[in-house]
Amino acid sequence: MTGIDTNVLIRFVMADDLEQYHKADRLMQSLSIQSPGFITYVCIAEFVWMLETRYGKPKATIAEWLTRLAESDELVLENREAVKQALIRYSTTASDFADCPIERAGFLAGCARTVTFDEGAAETTGMRLL
Repeated sequence: MTGIDTNVLIRFVMADDLEQYHKADRLMQSLSIQSPGFITYVCIAEFVWMLETRYGKPKATIAEWLTRLAESDELVLENREAVKQALIRYSTTASDFADCPIERAGFLAGCARTVTFDEGAAETTGMRLL
């Protein structure tokens, strides 16, 4: 298994640095079920943040790319089920992506609730205001 950092994912999907894109593409093409890539939740959250803030990508495009990552047999996602459920909420509400897996991971871990001071997160993700 090979851990993959955010900047590798960014270069792979954006191809904005051709030398790094080709390296990222070779890596991604070399992954397999027997030798997958590993992507942490932190990496996914950072990936979404960069696509939104630096590249100005629309939510629908980001959700499409996240779906591809989540459905890939050649990738192991940290807490894949929370990420997949978070992706649904991110795609269908005005929520920030980072808030969605926080709430979903808590739910899947058996938390009765996830609390926040963020009114927006409480409105869109199912968290409760503290």
